[in-house]
Amino acid sequence: MGPQVLAIGDFDGVHLGHQEVIKRAIHTAEGLRIPASIMTFHPHPRQVLGQCKYVQLLTPVEQKKRLMEALGVDNMYIVSFNNELMKVSPSEFVENMLVPMKVNTVIVGFDFTFGHLGAGTPDTLCELAQGRFAVEVIRPFHQNGSKVSSTWVREHLLSGNLEQANALLGRPYSLNGIVVHGDGRGKTIGFPTANIDLLDPFLIPTLGVYAARVTVDGQTYNSVMNVGNKPTFESNLEKPTLEAHLFDFSESIYGKEVTVDFISYLRPERKFSGVTELIAQIQRDADQAKLLLA
Repeated sequence: MGPQVLAIGDFDGVHLGHQEVIKRAIHTAEGLRIPASIMTFHPHPRQVLGQCKYVQLLTPVEQKKRLMEALGVDNMYIVSFNNELMKVSPSEFVENMLVPMKVNTVIVGFDFTFGHLGAGTPDTLCELAQGRFAVEVIRPFHQNGSKVSSTWVREHLLSGNLEQANALLGRPYSLNGIVVHGDGRGKTIGFPTANIDLLDPFLIPTLGVYAARVTVDGQTYNSVMNVGNKPTFESNLEKPTLEAHLFDFSESIYGKEVTVDFISYLRPERKFSGVTELIAQIQRDADQAKLLLA
């Protein structure tokens, strides 16, 4: 293992604030002509600390890998975050993990903590480096006067503020899944849907109807998408379903992997009095989605 620049963080969401850290690592690495690397953690540290909502992620590992590659990262190290790692002191983290990696420069966000009980801070990291590697600390990234954070992205997604969430991410919120067989009801009412079974534990945005883009086999299609419990027909679904009606599309894509980009939140999910009212509303939703995606 040769010298490298290493950015450290959980990077859930890879939002604009994270991208500042990552871009600095890439820029520094290019200047030194050495690789730019990322150290991240799985599962989410907050999940291990008992915060159950972090079981669902903005960017599960596989998607995080794709985003890092797209940004130009050379290496991504995934550290297993467990009870043993939680007990490691800041000094042990530096001596046993960073020094053997031959890091030339370590880049972290201003609020980075490490070691037992989060005792290590960027200042601690500078002290423990003892001249063996440089440390760069990235200031908080603000947008419209607010600090960009994964917490804000989550809150926006769960409250229907999709445009704000996408603005913080710097891209549409997306997820990946496999198209599976549903109940076939969409086809009978003139709106066949691709029923999507998530590949990873993604955070599911608030229930409702969305304008979305669905990519399958390298081709992207505009669509209207429902995330919900289908209250018009069901009363006790175990988990929300994700159903996308792709415009001007009639191929069979069962078993294929798709990527869904959420573009705009149209309305909350609601129960209709019957099929006729539902069909009329889906048509209005589709027309609105087409306008937004044009």
